[in-house]
Amino acid sequence: METHVNGEIDVGKRKKQIRIIGAGISGLVACKHALEQGFNPIIFESSNCIGGVWSNTIESTKLQTPKDFYQFSDFTWPKSVTETFPNHNQVKDYIESYALHFNILKHIQFNAKVVSIDYCCEDDGEEMAAGCDNLWGGTGRAFSPKRKWVVTVLDLLHPMDPYKVYEVDFVILCIGKFSGLPNIPHFPMNRGPEVFDGKVIHSMDYAEMGSIRATKLVKDKRVAVIGFQKSAIDLAAEVARLNGVKHPCTLLLRRVHWTVPEGFLKLSFQNLNRFSELMIHKPREGFFLWFLAILLSPLLCIFSKFVESYLKWIYPLKKYNMIPDHGFLRQISSCMFTVLPADFYRMVEEGSLILKKSKSYCFCKKGLIIDEEENLPLKTDIVIFATGYRSDDKLCNIFTSTYFQKCITGSSSPFYRECIHPRIPQLAILGYSESPAILYTTEMQSKWLAHFLAGKFKLPTIAEMEEDVLRWEKCMQRYACKYYKRACVSVLLQIYCNDLQCGDMNLNPRRKKKMLSELFAPYKPSDYQRSV
Repeated sequence: METHVNGEIDVGKRKKQIRIIGAGISGLVACKHALEQGFNPIIFESSNCIGGVWSNTIESTKLQTPKDFYQFSDFTWPKSVTETFPNHNQVKDYIESYALHFNILKHIQFNAKVVSIDYCCEDDGEEMAAGCDNLWGGTGRAFSPKRKWVVTVLDLLHPMDPYKVYEVDFVILCIGKFSGLPNIPHFPMNRGPEVFDGKVIHSMDYAEMGSIRATKLVKDKRVAVIGFQKSAIDLAAEVARLNGVKHPCTLLLRRVHWTVPEGFLKLSFQNLNRFSELMIHKPREGFFLWFLAILLSPLLCIFSKFVESYLKWIYPLKKYNMIPDHGFLRQISSCMFTVLPADFYRMVEEGSLILKKSKSYCFCKKGLIIDEEENLPLKTDIVIFATGYRSDDKLCNIFTSTYFQKCITGSSSPFYRECIHPRIPQLAILGYSESPAILYTTEMQSKWLAHFLAGKFKLPTIAEMEEDVLRWEKCMQRYACKYYKRACVSVLLQIYCNDLQCGDMNLNPRRKKKMLSELFAPYKPSDYQRSV
């Protein structure tokens, strides 16, 4: 099916109803590339703005990815942004400029909350439709003449109005991993937040307050932040800068992770090239690639040990008992990669930020009881959970069908090409997989998906797709071990994943003009601006 006929958009594509849920980065790129292939998608966005997590985030948040790797392939950063790691306002402006430039806003319905989606078939059940003839959706193609998704939407501006119901041919879920459903730990009876006299919130609530209200909340208060990922570290540093040594912020953590300075991260991204990927085992690799990975794998161990030694040298990790019990390579293999604010350990040294490791904690009237030390409670006024999100539950809850819910929760493996579940037809999930540069990864997936929607290739059988995702799981577990996460596939093999997608789209995966550049130069989003 061609996109244009005599200069006009193919009418058949215009009639296909594609709905995108979420107007974050993944929703915007999905819409843009679907438009390029001749479709007329509509985005349902529950808020009144675009940008996903970048529309509401902690004031001090910056990119953890160099901007050359966190950009749209066909829309560069403005020259006014000179920083390697732009702040959240600059990122938000960049995303909004992208949407305006490609005229995406007119395809968005704001304040439209998708309550549920349900798969409807004329003559068979969900299970049969999901595996009919062992082909995805019965045909291996994006669309089916007999099967539709029913999308139920609530108008948040008029919540008393009846729900609007849409029958659509394809759904693209772009609901994100880091919003919506916070992960709050469970506590025994009379040991949870209900017994605490102070205030308990999640980092999501803090971010949604905005800078002025958030500052007012924590100013001159005893604050404890729980967690040790990006949001926890940024939030604790922000509070410590505000309150100083008079009211130090306590960062409470169970497990220590390796954190790196911005300069090191910039250097690391410059080494994301084909040569570095030769050190990594790949699914379905032939003997030559297997042997090469075996031969070069000692370089990975040397790199990991070098980084660990470097971080111990520049940070007082031993002094504050902050040396992780796992290797650096194992951590980045599981997508745990956090940039440390430049003044983090200075604040620890001066006493405005207190690091406290604990195996367990619970609440009491005046604060937190650490490791069952009842007589020495951590007195605090505000406790902020920076403990992540229940992304799987959030994804499952949108499905009406318990069968499809089990498809999500019952699988330990990644999705095919990181966005297609072999048993859920006529639906794709973007923005779920993690990588060092999520925009880069998601845009490649959206290009692949747009080609698939346009009928330019078909999917393998369900059995072949399931075999493929299991191979990926086994491959990634080799490096991440117990820290393996199914959403983390392309972190070590971004170029290899891109090559597979280019192969499906019948595009040339080799994007450099010279042999040495092809092997040793980093691959960036700009390399994929050309379609061939």
